[in-house]
Amino acid sequence: MNSSDRGLGWGEGLRPGQQAPAPYAASAIASRGRQWPEPECTTRAPFQRDRDRVLHSASFRRLTYKTQVFVYHEGDHYRTRLTHSLEVAQIARTIARQLRLDEDLAEVLALAHDLGHPPFGHAGERALDEVMQGLGGFDHNVQSLRIVMKLERKYADFDGLNLTWETLEGLAKHNGPVKREGPLREVIGELEGWRSLDAERYASAEAQVAALADDVAYLNHDIDDGLRAGLITLDDLAQVPLASRIVVEARALSSDEPRVVYEVTRRMIGVMIADLVAQSRRHLQALDPQSPDDVRAAGRAVIAFSERMFDDLKQIRAFLFERVYRSGRVSKTMQAAEAIVRDLFRRYVADHASLPATWREGAEGLDEHRHARVIADFVSGMTDRYALAEHRRLFDATPELR
Repeated sequence: MNSSDRGLGWGEGLRPGQQAPAPYAASAIASRGRQWPEPECTTRAPFQRDRDRVLHSASFRRLTYKTQVFVYHEGDHYRTRLTHSLEVAQIARTIARQLRLDEDLAEVLALAHDLGHPPFGHAGERALDEVMQGLGGFDHNVQSLRIVMKLERKYADFDGLNLTWETLEGLAKHNGPVKREGPLREVIGELEGWRSLDAERYASAEAQVAALADDVAYLNHDIDDGLRAGLITLDDLAQVPLASRIVVEARALSSDEPRVVYEVTRRMIGVMIADLVAQSRRHLQALDPQSPDDVRAAGRAVIAFSERMFDDLKQIRAFLFERVYRSGRVSKTMQAAEAIVRDLFRRYVADHASLPATWREGAEGLDEHRHARVIADFVSGMTDRYALAEHRRLFDATPELR
């Protein structure tokens, strides 16, 4: 097999505008395989098959009613975890194509990266981590791994989705090399009975792309949602260095504010992607990797923003934290959401009869740590609206999330 064949789907060839994958692109043909051996698919490459398994999972569908920033019932036009994941996937494919990486691996990692988010976004995660202190803690990235490794149960021969090693590695290292501690320790221990994830090394270039595509997507769509919610204005945004020139340019094109808002966010996405691609090309040229493992062994992230853009993004994050995430409206809602998640967890721990029959059977006879993990698995899988319905069923009063 020569380098021009690497990473292509079975017999599909190159699409218009697509270059042959680089030697450092993850190669689906040379994948390290699946934990449970299966016959290869005749129509899809392994990473395409991974993507389809994620798309068809119940956990992916439930992202429709899981919070990004605003709870699902606050409006039909705000992002949810599902639409966020789709936006991340599209950005990841764009970047991967520019860098001659495996687009399918970048896409599946983008689609799967938030499968483990509990109801009410980071508020739900904080609540679960709090009640799981001393019991292994809770982390949504680790929960994504647990979902694809064991909690999805639909195949006759195995639990989970039996994804490739490369996809599991990318999910484990969404934020870079990982330590064998906290919630991840147990999961990595199970995987290393099959094959080591090389936890101390960086992930593939495709995984690094998916992680930064996540940043590009959420920063821009949270700005868009913040503007839509009236928490910030275009004049506020114009005070942020990266956005100031773009706001002026967009306003020169139209006096219709919704069009201006869209023009601002689309231009900012373009600027961020262009910077990321240019800086990553410089890193790749300097490293001259000849295999995916050369990227993993580089000792630092190869896919990165320039220093100037990194600083600009820090200012955008600080702006969003001050004006959106910690605004009175959002904070009040998220505090109430945290209380709902804590209430549910504690009720199920204390009263197994409150659980659905399948989960009740699965929680019986376990030691304290395993019992708590089963309850956390159940609560974290809930959508916002199911968590609210359960709280109303089990408690006399449920906070209004407004």
